[in-house]
Amino acid sequence: MSTRYDSLIADQRQDGDTRHLDATETAFFKRQLEYVKTKTYDIKYRNLKAMQLIPVSTEAPAGADYIIWYSYGKAGMAKIVSDYAHDFPRVDVYATENQSKIYSLGDAYGYSIKEVRRAAMAGNSLDTRRANTARRAMDELFDKLAWFGDTDFNIQGFFDYPGITEYTVPNGAAGTPQWTTKTPDEINDDLVGLCDAVSVPTNGREQVDTILLPRARFNLLKNTRMGGASDTTIFKYFTDNNPSITIEVLDELVDQGVGSTQRMIGYVKDSEHLTQEIPQPFEQFEPDKKGMTWEIPCHAEFGGVIVYYPQSVAFGDDI
Repeated sequence: MSTRYDSLIADQRQDGDTRHLDATETAFFKRQLEYVKTKTYDIKYRNLKAMQLIPVSTEAPAGADYIIWYSYGKAGMAKIVSDYAHDFPRVDVYATENQSKIYSLGDAYGYSIKEVRRAAMAGNSLDTRRANTARRAMDELFDKLAWFGDTDFNIQGFFDYPGITEYTVPNGAAGTPQWTTKTPDEINDDLVGLCDAVSVPTNGREQVDTILLPRARFNLLKNTRMGGASDTTIFKYFTDNNPSITIEVLDELVDQGVGSTQRMIGYVKDSEHLTQEIPQPFEQFEPDKKGMTWEIPCHAEFGGVIVYYPQSVAFGDDI
């Protein structure tokens, strides 16, 4: 009895995560875990739109603590000079260093020994729902941080990025700025005004190519005709006259304006103007043995949203 007991103890001290499973069960668990991980990476959730609407940058190496970038300005101008002039005006550029801290994100999922053995005995695949839930939770956190940031950790989100332009939506004939009280022409003028809030101050250097709207306001554009007997909706009228601009629904804009009002945003959507920094996308580690279960840790890294040209973004509230 002593010899058998000593042998069992020795077996349990061997490396590591599979010491309570026999060889067949161990092989099954390893194969199934690879399958689970593959299926988890394949999952896509279309209703989380930050990855679609804010360009993703993975340039920063995983493990970095900060992302450093520089904004450049210019000083000086040319002038008319004489043939033998020596006082040529000097021009120069100046750089401002900026930084964004990178944070680790994490969650986990797991299986018990009983679940592994039950699946092996029945010849079934391990349940992928927990793994998918872990991926979903990470995707939701990416999305939330990209839009809203986190003040406790000083993570900057897109909605309240410093320096972006606030467009004051004017009152319509009914005396309010809200689209539910405005005429189609007034609503169209608000969309044009949002775009002008970017292009006019920059003398046309920046041109809005994407407008984000709360769902109810997007539906109003799609379903409200222009005045008179026109069959053309506000949406079609505006996009026909501004073919380079895409209008998208973003549910997170509901109540995002000052005083819990509806907000619209217009911006230039390319990686030269803004990025969300993801040095390390979602990854899964080897299982960690904890009592009668194996836990699979999941990890990612996020460095906030960076708007390199804040004047390329404008928002308007209370539409």
